[in-house]
Amino acid sequence: MATTIEPIATEAPATVRGADALCHALVRAGVDVIFGYPGGASLPIYDALPDHPALRHILVRHEQGAAHMADGYARLRRRPGVCMATSGPGATNLVTGLASAYMDSVPMVAITGQVSTALMGRDAFQETDVLGMVAPVTKHAFLIERAEEIASTVARAFALARAGRPGPVLIDIPKDVLNARVGVPADPPVTGMAFAVREALDEHELARAVALLASAERPLIIAGHGVRIARAHDVLRRLAERLDAPVAHTLLGLGVIDESHQLSVGMLGMHGGTGTNAAVNAADVILAVGVRFDDRVTGKIAAFAPEAKIIHVDIDACQIGKNVPTSVGIIGDAGQVLETFEERVPARSHPAWRAAVAGWTSRSRPKLDESDARMELAPRAVIRAIRGAARADAYFAVDVGQHQMWAAQWLRLATNDRFLTSSGLGAMGYALPAALGAQVADPGADVWAIVGDGCAQMTIQELGTAVQEQLPVKMVILNNGYLGMVRQWQQLFYDGRISQTPIASPDYVKLADAYGATGFCVERRSQLVPMLAEAARATGPVIVDVRIESQANVWPIVPPGGANADAMDDPNG
Repeated sequence: MATTIEPIATEAPATVRGADALCHALVRAGVDVIFGYPGGASLPIYDALPDHPALRHILVRHEQGAAHMADGYARLRRRPGVCMATSGPGATNLVTGLASAYMDSVPMVAITGQVSTALMGRDAFQETDVLGMVAPVTKHAFLIERAEEIASTVARAFALARAGRPGPVLIDIPKDVLNARVGVPADPPVTGMAFAVREALDEHELARAVALLASAERPLIIAGHGVRIARAHDVLRRLAERLDAPVAHTLLGLGVIDESHQLSVGMLGMHGGTGTNAAVNAADVILAVGVRFDDRVTGKIAAFAPEAKIIHVDIDACQIGKNVPTSVGIIGDAGQVLETFEERVPARSHPAWRAAVAGWTSRSRPKLDESDARMELAPRAVIRAIRGAARADAYFAVDVGQHQMWAAQWLRLATNDRFLTSSGLGAMGYALPAALGAQVADPGADVWAIVGDGCAQMTIQELGTAVQEQLPVKMVILNNGYLGMVRQWQQLFYDGRISQTPIASPDYVKLADAYGATGFCVERRSQLVPMLAEAARATGPVIVDVRIESQANVWPIVPPGGANADAMDDPNG
C-alpha cells in the first residue's frame, strides 16, 4: 500500500511595518539610546518605539541638541550615537551637530523622516533635500526607497560610521516606506566593526620614518584626537619615553598623556603655551599622530616648524600633506603605527634638548599672577576651582570661546579622555547637550558642562531634558556679559571698536528653578569654592552662574594670519 505523505503546514512569513523593521535593525546594531524629536514624517517610527523597549528614547528640546547629545554619548561609549528628527526643519536643525561630529571624527548615525515618495520633488510640506544638504558634513547619506532595504542599510550605516576615520552617517526614510509591510530578516548582530584600517602599513614609509626618528637630535611628538580614538595613550607614552621626546597636543588631543608627565609640554597653536610653540619651531623631527594640522594649530604655515622634517600619521589619507608639507606620510591606525615604531626605533636620550624645552615651557606657562589676584573672580581661578570640586575622573564638556581656552589651559587632566568639545567646527551651544549625552552614556559619571553666557543661551532649553530624564549634569556659566572671544578680537585687532558683543543674560537661578533644577549665583571670590562644592553634592541638574571679570582675556593668543612665534602674551602678566 502506498504511503501518503501529507504536506507540512507552514505559516506565511511574518511581516512588519518598515518602522518596526527599522527598530529591529537598530537593536541588532547594538543601539540602546536614541536622542530625538518627533514630527509628521517620522511618526511611524514613534508609533513603533513603544513595542521595542530595548530602545530608550530621550526627548530633546531642539534637534541640534539631539545631535550634540549623540556626539557626547559616542565619545564615551566609543560607538555611534544615534539622533533622530522629522523632515524639513527637523532635519535642517541636525546639520550643525552633524558638521561638528564630522570635523571631530565622532561616529554617529542620524535618522530622518522624509515626505512620502510620491510627494518628493514637489515642494511638499516640510520637504527638504536632506541628502544634498548633508553631503558635505557626513561620510555618506542614504535614501531608503523600499522597506526591504532598511535592514541592510542600517547595518551599512553603522559599519561606515565606525570604519576608518569615524564620522556621521545619515539615513533618510520616506513616510510611506516606514508604513510599508516587509518581512523581518534574521540578520545576525552587527559586530566586529572597529576603528581600524585593515590594510598593511607601507613598509617603505615606515623605514623612512624610523630612520628619521633614530637620527633626530630634537624630536617632538604632536598628538591629536586620532590617538584618543585609537586608544593609543599607553603606547604613545612609551614611545615618547623611548625617544625622550616632548609631547605637545592639540585641543582635541587633550588627555592623550597625563599633563603632569615630565614629557608633556601642553597645547600648541593659537592659544597654546609660547614655550610649547617654541619647542615645535625648534624641533628637527616632528612625529604628528592623528592631527589635521588646521590653522589654529599651525598659525602661518610658512613659519610653522621651519627646521623640522615632519612624519605625519593619520587614518585618513586625505589629511597627509594637505596643510603642512611632510617628509613621510603613513596611513594607518594610530595605535598600530605607534606600536610598530616602539618595536623598531632605538631608545635615545636627549638631555640638552629636554633642558631647552623645559626652560621655554617653565617661563611661559600661564600663572595665577598679580593681575588675577586683583580680580574678584579671575577666570583661571574659576577653572581651577571647578577642577577641585569635580571628581578626579570627572568628564568636562566645554563650549566654544574664551572659557574653552581657559579650560584647556587650566583643567590639568590626569585621567584619559575626559575633555569633550566642538573643536573643528567650534559650535556654540555644544557643551550642555554633549554633557547630557555623556551622562546617559555613563550614568554614574561626574559630568560638568563649562560654558559662557553666550553659549549658554544657544541650547539652555536642554535643561528641560536634563530635568525630565533626571540627569545630574553640573553646568557652570562663566558669565562676563560679553561674547567674550569676539570682544577680545575687537579689542585687540579692530581698534577696540566694540560692536554687538555685550550680551544680557536671564536670571539663571530663577531659570533653573523654573525648570525644576538647582541654581547658584557666585558674585564674590569667597562664594566660589563653597557653592561649587554644594553643586558637586547635588543629585539633580545644577546651574552655577559665576560672574567673572568682564574684561579678562585669553593669553597667549596668536594674531590672525600670524606665526605661532608671534603670540601675544598678557601685558599685565
